[in-house]
Amino acid sequence: MQEPDKKSFSFKTLLSFLGPGFLVTVGFVDPGNWATNIEGGATFGYELLWVVTLGTLMLVIIQHLAAKLGIATGKSLAVNIRDYFPKPVTAFLGFTVLLACIATDVAELLGGSIGLSLLFGMPLWMGALLTLSIKIFLVISQRYHRIETIIIGFLGIITLCYIAELVIVKPDWVAIAPSFVVPNVSHESIYIAMAILGALVMPHNIFLHSNVIHSRQWGISDTEKWSLLRYEKMDTLLAMTLGWVVNASMMIVAATVFFQNNITVTSIEQASATLKPVAGHFAGLLFALALTFSGIGASITSSMAEADVVTGFMGKPEDPRSTFYRLSVFVTALPAFLIILFSEGSYRILIFSQVILSMQLPFTLLPLLILSRNKRLMGEFRSRTVEFMAAAIISMIVIVLNIYFLYTTLTKGS
Repeated sequence: MQEPDKKSFSFKTLLSFLGPGFLVTVGFVDPGNWATNIEGGATFGYELLWVVTLGTLMLVIIQHLAAKLGIATGKSLAVNIRDYFPKPVTAFLGFTVLLACIATDVAELLGGSIGLSLLFGMPLWMGALLTLSIKIFLVISQRYHRIETIIIGFLGIITLCYIAELVIVKPDWVAIAPSFVVPNVSHESIYIAMAILGALVMPHNIFLHSNVIHSRQWGISDTEKWSLLRYEKMDTLLAMTLGWVVNASMMIVAATVFFQNNITVTSIEQASATLKPVAGHFAGLLFALALTFSGIGASITSSMAEADVVTGFMGKPEDPRSTFYRLSVFVTALPAFLIILFSEGSYRILIFSQVILSMQLPFTLLPLLILSRNKRLMGEFRSRTVEFMAAAIISMIVIVLNIYFLYTTLTKGS
């Protein structure tokens, strides 16, 4: 069966569909991205903006593939792995994903706690505990669409904060424009360029998108699936574009304020403190506010992904209203909080979390590619050659970059 006539498109239906892609987008404007974007802008100016553009295009294809798997099979990536692969392989993949989810939670809780520390002066452990409490309350007490509305609201606040900062710092848009699309990388900037690319594609977001897309399931016929897939493409593209705006804005603000004033930045906290005397107190306040909502918002979506992973791999219903689903949130949240509580130095914790994600990513991308190309599983929704090759090339690029990023991190860039 071919895809239905595109004349059946409805703008009203599109508006009702928007949401799943935006939940995923919060995950790639998380504190890990803040660190790499600020470092890139502060150290190399506008030079690496093209990396954000390239990374976003890569992300659109990978996330679409994950959502397409969910639509075609009616199951999440976690459930498909459990059904398709041998038990030992499934157990290994599930274990690695669980470690990645804990690492993700560490970064998200840390971002929220740093933001709260900047706003209210509370210690990191207290900020992490408050962030943890907020996200657990929202995940276990609210229905899906209510959480979706909250997350989209958080993303809107983050975007508005950075648009306001752009207005405040007044960047040179004529000088910036070519950097969005013209590759420019040097021996000195290659490391941070790879870090930016590697941080965009995150394991938990791939699992999350394959699951939350079911909130828009209208039926089981192929015609309905094609219609669902069309709106998913638009939702993903719009959401990722918004994420591109936020990530690019971070780098532009950092380049305008820090790079052009020869200010060296070594931490997120320092970036906020240094921003105030150069760009004004209000810019520093917006920075802290956006970081807080980024950390809390990303921690909520990471918890949703983690609950989906735990229930999916264990063969339990992926129902947010079930007791098991709600309890599964604690499986990764509590270890993440304990890591923050008993570790020293937020920067070292953040680097450690990115190392874990780098190590796990191949074990998420490879099963996704294998399943998407399976004719018996996907039917007529099986990835076509061009789509599959594009996703395979992107996956190999991301895997190689993450391996190299891991190597240079462990060898301290030597």
